[in-house]
Amino acid sequence: MSKRRKRKKDDHHIDESWLLPYSDLMTLLLALFIVLFASSSVDEVKLKQMSAVFSEIFDGGQGVMDNAAPTPVPIPKDSIGTNNENTSYIEDQKSLTEIQDRVDEYIAVNELENQFETKLTDEGLLVTIRDSILFSPGMADINPEYIGIADDIAELLVFDPPRHIVVTGHTDNVPIGNAQFQSNWELSVMRAVNFLKSIVRNEEINPLLFSAKGYGEFQPIESNETADGRSKNRRVEVLIQPLVLEDGTAFE
Repeated sequence: MSKRRKRKKDDHHIDESWLLPYSDLMTLLLALFIVLFASSSVDEVKLKQMSAVFSEIFDGGQGVMDNAAPTPVPIPKDSIGTNNENTSYIEDQKSLTEIQDRVDEYIAVNELENQFETKLTDEGLLVTIRDSILFSPGMADINPEYIGIADDIAELLVFDPPRHIVVTGHTDNVPIGNAQFQSNWELSVMRAVNFLKSIVRNEEINPLLFSAKGYGEFQPIESNETADGRSKNRRVEVLIQPLVLEDGTAFE
C-alpha cells in the first residue's frame, strides 16, 4: 500500500511592508517632540547641535531646526527715539522738582510763606514773589532791607547745567501817574529789570541766560475788585525754564 503523502502546510508569507512607514512615522514624531522641547530652551548651542544630528538623519538635508529659533521682532526706530525722549523729559522734570523743594525749604526756614509761592507749570518752575517784600508802593527800586533776599534767590538760581530764567513784573489795575512812571506797564518792566540786575550780581550766574519783561495789570491772578486780590496781583515772577521739552527736544 502506498503511503499517503502528507500535504505540507502552505508557507504563509507575512507582509511586513507596513513597518517602514510606521518606523518613519515614529521617527517624525520623535523629531517633533524633540523640536518642541528644544524650542523651549534658550540654549542656542544645543539647538545647533541637534539640528546637525537631524540633518544627517534626514538624508543630509537642511536641519529641521535651522530656523527653529524665533526671529526677534525689530523695534521701530521711532519707538526707541520716543522712549529716549520721554526719559530725558522725565529726568528734567524730576530735576525741576528738586529745585522746587530747595526753594520751598528756603521759604519755610525764613517764614516767607505769605510772600513766596512755587508752582510747577508746563513752562517750567514758577516762583512768585509778592511786591510788598521787595518794593515800596509805586516804586521800582528794591528796598535795601530786602537786598539779602534777592541775594539768596540768586544763590538758588545757580544750576549745573545752567537754565534760562525769565523775570516778569505784574501790577494791579490801579492807575499810576508819577514823575517816574506814566503807566503800570513801565512800573512792571522796571521792577523786573531791577530784580534781575540784583540777581545777576552773583558771579556764578550767566546774564546771557536771563531776560526780563513786564505785563502791567494785564495778567492778573486774582480779582482786582478786592484789596487782597490787588495785593496778589502786584508781584514779580521768576520762571525757571526746562532743559528738555515734552517732545524730547532741547529747550532753546
